[in-house]
Amino acid sequence: MSASTTTDHVASWYAASAHESPHRPALQAHIDCDVCVVGAGFTGISAALHLAEQGYRVVVLEAARVGFGASGRNGGQIVNSYSRDMDVIEAKYGGTTARALGDMAFEGNRIIRERIARYGIECDLREGNLFAACNVRQFEGLKEHKALWERYGHKQLELLDDTETRRETGSDRYTGALLDHSGGHLHPLNLVLGQAAALEGLGGQIFEHSPVERIDYDTPCVHTAQGQVRATRVVLAGNAYMTGLLPSLENKSMPASTQIITTAPLTDEQRRQLLPNDRAVEDCNYLLDYYRLTADGRLLYGGGVSYGGQDPRSIEAAIRPKLEKTFPWLKGVAVEYAWSGTFLLTLNRLPQFGRINEGVYYAQGYSGHGVTCSHLAGRLVAEVIHGESGRFDAFAGLKHQVFPGGRALSVPLTTLGAWYYQLRDRLGW
Repeated sequence: MSASTTTDHVASWYAASAHESPHRPALQAHIDCDVCVVGAGFTGISAALHLAEQGYRVVVLEAARVGFGASGRNGGQIVNSYSRDMDVIEAKYGGTTARALGDMAFEGNRIIRERIARYGIECDLREGNLFAACNVRQFEGLKEHKALWERYGHKQLELLDDTETRRETGSDRYTGALLDHSGGHLHPLNLVLGQAAALEGLGGQIFEHSPVERIDYDTPCVHTAQGQVRATRVVLAGNAYMTGLLPSLENKSMPASTQIITTAPLTDEQRRQLLPNDRAVEDCNYLLDYYRLTADGRLLYGGGVSYGGQDPRSIEAAIRPKLEKTFPWLKGVAVEYAWSGTFLLTLNRLPQFGRINEGVYYAQGYSGHGVTCSHLAGRLVAEVIHGESGRFDAFAGLKHQVFPGGRALSVPLTTLGAWYYQLRDRLGW
């Protein structure tokens, strides 16, 4: 996620509690395969695993470590749909596109659970996530949200009033919530490490510390400092960490970072008061807060967005006030981990799928909904490579606009817009 000069995992709670994983060698040879995947996060590993299951010879190149970026540092919440929902998609792109994307909006969480079950991946999966309303306007919006998702066939939803929400969250901040029983939370780094191991078990190869220097697109060949991979197909899945390989899209996306802290382990009484049913929670503000318990009883709390991917001077100082506003009775709680991570934002907040040509594909830009959508992306990339292009093309047909001012002015202009929406959140508009 956030830019770093190191190629090892950042000092997060996830890295500290991750299962043991091999240090894979850098590519130092010229090899041939069916598909070369650039990026060993959720998108790349998901695509590679789907392809390996179908018998393709797959090579994955990773500049750092498996799960180094967003896939190994995010909030760990299984949240359905996209960063823009089907009503917005329908209004902008029409009913046919909305129906096509709506039919896939709840598939990512099922893919995750299929992977966990099929390969016995231990990643602390817990069921259920809450969208918590901070005011009456937001609660009315959740009622509309429930009706919209139910119109697209998703029925595993339950509205909670303020008393029920307080019982679920241990916080007095909320006027109500929407509980999605098909959501949940997990240890994302262990999830991607488990899928990487499954890929290798099927004969797939992963090379770490192998940043891609250039790609020959016409007859696909991927070059690193010490080797090359000649492939029939190439998949670009580096997201916010892939610079220079998709220059035509760089003005249509922008890195943005979010910050997370994790407390020391809480007491049994604190955990019961906090999240007695062990749900994940995110609020409905434009610059939202999100939190959950970890498997070892800590509170993991994140929030805010830094456009351009720059870290605040102190992550703890940025996030602690948010935590203590939500849970005043945790004021002064010890914080043992603090980290930042970068995701890729698009102007319309919808993912960018497409082709450079018939041999090179890309998927990126989940705009904060990457845990589920990246797993869907991996399946769709595998489908299009296997000759089934319909579902991939439903996303590839979305038009993506350049950020106003391009990369040079996108950060200040987007920040200005975010200030406006943050003001709306504070005033309850």
